[in-house]
Amino acid sequence: MVHHSDLSGRVSDAPSNNWVYRILPRALWPYAQLARWDRPIGWQLLMWPCFWSAALAANAAKQVGSFSWGTLLFHLFLFFAGSVAMRGAGCTYNDLVDHKIDMAVTRTRSRPLPSGRVTRTQAKIFIVAQALAGLIVLLCFNSFAILLGLSSLVFVAIYPFAKRFTNWPQFFLGLAFSWGGLMGWAAQFGSLNAAPVLIYISAIAWTVGYDTIYAHMDKDDDVAVGIGSTALLFGDRTHGALVALYGTALICLVLAFAVANINALGYVGLIAAAAMLFYQVRALDIGNVEKCLALFKSNNRVGLLVFAGLILPLIFS
Repeated sequence: MVHHSDLSGRVSDAPSNNWVYRILPRALWPYAQLARWDRPIGWQLLMWPCFWSAALAANAAKQVGSFSWGTLLFHLFLFFAGSVAMRGAGCTYNDLVDHKIDMAVTRTRSRPLPSGRVTRTQAKIFIVAQALAGLIVLLCFNSFAILLGLSSLVFVAIYPFAKRFTNWPQFFLGLAFSWGGLMGWAAQFGSLNAAPVLIYISAIAWTVGYDTIYAHMDKDDDVAVGIGSTALLFGDRTHGALVALYGTALICLVLAFAVANINALGYVGLIAAAAMLFYQVRALDIGNVEKCLALFKSNNRVGLLVFAGLILPLIFS
């Protein structure tokens, strides 16, 4: 039986008015869907810890007289390109691992693999192409950052399997998705210290928080298929868990800013981001799918605010 959304070539769990369907030839739609180009929130959330780390490092470099706008902008471009490529590769890999699960879940049945619009071999070739694009980006950095970037693949490989053996798959997502918190600093200095490690820990807590909100949209399917999530683990205690997770994220960011001796201007964005996170906890209704999705997506603005705050001292101090 052909799923209704297969006939249009679109997937049922993504916006159908996306640029993908206006610009790309129809033959490429399934690949764009595998890479989730029609859902930019994923690469945006992957990108922000990279941007935070790069901007934090730029502030530290400015204090020792080695800051360059050209270097920062080049690094930001690389992190943007790398985030799109590696998020796409990760999603394609995830869909290969979850092929059977996706066939059993109404929301994901129309995706390219379960609907048969892409073969497993085609998907594997597409992963290699995206990973090569990511590798080209990575090779633009110093050797320390290259090795650091490659080592993240351990967590990327484990993540799709985590929901099969733990209720904490969101934590494993955080380990992989937050790696950029280390990368921006490594790209600038060719080393690490406490500041990027605190950014990394902060981003992990933030990721577990926002992905728990997202996971509340899939609770019924997860129970039916027999896989774990923090949404199921926390249940009615989700609001308290988010206070702890977002609180941890904010405390670690403040500590990272302090270690890197960030100018007071840098905290403006952090205060605004904290207000948005507080609003998410207040507004969350774990039974309302539309509300969960909107609050999850609002984390793109949280990431932007933290980054914007770190850019202010570079311009005005």
